[in-house]
Amino acid sequence: MAHILYWNAVALEANRRDFSNVPGTEKPSPEQGGPTLSSRALAIVHLAMYDAHAGAVGTPATLPPYLPGLPAAGAGASPAEAVAYAAHATLTALFPRQKAFFDERLQASGVSVSGASAGKDFGLLVAHAILKDRGADPSAAAVGYSAANAPGRHRPDPANPTQGFHAPFYGAGSKCFAVSLRHAILPPYSLGHTEYERALKQVRGKGIAPELMGTVPGAYAKRNVDETLIGLYWAYDGPRELGTPPRLYNQIVREIAIQRGNNVDDNARLFALVNAAMGDAGILAWDQKYIHDFWRPVVGIREHDGSMGPAAPTPTHNIDNDCDPLWLPLGAPASNSKDANFTPPFPAYPSGHATFGAASLHMVRLFYGVPAGDRNADTTFTGSFVSEELNGATRDNNGVVRPRHVRMFPRGLWQMIEENGFSRVYLGVHWFFDAFALGTNNKPDLTQDIGGVPLGLKIAEDIFAVGSGKAPKKSPVGPRP
Repeated sequence: MAHILYWNAVALEANRRDFSNVPGTEKPSPEQGGPTLSSRALAIVHLAMYDAHAGAVGTPATLPPYLPGLPAAGAGASPAEAVAYAAHATLTALFPRQKAFFDERLQASGVSVSGASAGKDFGLLVAHAILKDRGADPSAAAVGYSAANAPGRHRPDPANPTQGFHAPFYGAGSKCFAVSLRHAILPPYSLGHTEYERALKQVRGKGIAPELMGTVPGAYAKRNVDETLIGLYWAYDGPRELGTPPRLYNQIVREIAIQRGNNVDDNARLFALVNAAMGDAGILAWDQKYIHDFWRPVVGIREHDGSMGPAAPTPTHNIDNDCDPLWLPLGAPASNSKDANFTPPFPAYPSGHATFGAASLHMVRLFYGVPAGDRNADTTFTGSFVSEELNGATRDNNGVVRPRHVRMFPRGLWQMIEENGFSRVYLGVHWFFDAFALGTNNKPDLTQDIGGVPLGLKIAEDIFAVGSGKAPKKSPVGPRP
């Protein structure tokens, strides 16, 4: 197997293991927890792999370096060895509990593991350089953060009130990987806006817990079987054995790279571009999340009346009919466990799933020649894909094995981007505008700069343009002032 795909597979397995059971123990706290740190980790590993490969190949006109100022690789440096040692060193630094696994994968890779070599030396040099470059990144800790009680502001899931807050300072405090600007989007619709009311009615019917389906008023459209499947298919909300959304999107990119018959140079570039885009998506989406601090449907629907909530401004004896104080979502699936489904522990707007999916999958579209700014169906991917949420092995939290579903995408990656955005409404954990505005017939309206999809598209187009499509360039953008 070509060395880029080999170590990409190791990195994705590291993500899966990070969120999985250790034999004889409970699930540990992940070392690179949540979508923020897992996207950061995958960006670091793949950028190190790219620079190790590019430096060993030694053709800067076609494979320009990501990190400036790296010395030349030694004479005769093997690209496969350089990539192996860059990947092994970065993975071991990021996931130290898995060192034995990485050692085994290095042994099985076919590169020399005894003595010095030019490839090994250069790979280790690159790994240490990028780890040093990202050494000041903030953690996902929430020490010193507290929620606001005002209507419309994010608070913990009432079904999981001790869940805390994920990465409130990460986005603002991180420098970017490859974008040239700290991209932002418009604020979400305000409470009372006609589009907010539209979103509330939609998710109240489409995202409700199955056992509460009978409480949905007749005027509301209810979730159908296809929509339930789409919600589950795209989930990957950090459960046991599956990991996080950046792993899912990398799995899709692998399928495309193999189908397209990429050479090693192509894969080095493609996976560096995709994972740099997701690294920046994790930074910029979380920056926007905590700027706008918008509540999730589970709180917004239950408190959709002036008399509801900890800062209720308007006492009443007759609550708004669009308020349901007992509403609960289908929820992000706690697959392969007995845990309850949940609403994620960070603000709704914009959707991280929508941002990651648009940034990564649109980057693939650009890589294969879809024009920047194209918002239409494409033929970039013509195959099928099986999500591990529906692979015939993954169990729901009642212990029931979900069936295997082979899903086709006749409208290509654009269909994936749209489905991925809608999927979060069908789980009841997002409003539609967390992904995109809607036009007529409930179709995404990408003319409005609202939601995670426009943010992800901007990230992908920026990175691709700055690097002239060859490879990501190191971002000049530091933390938010």
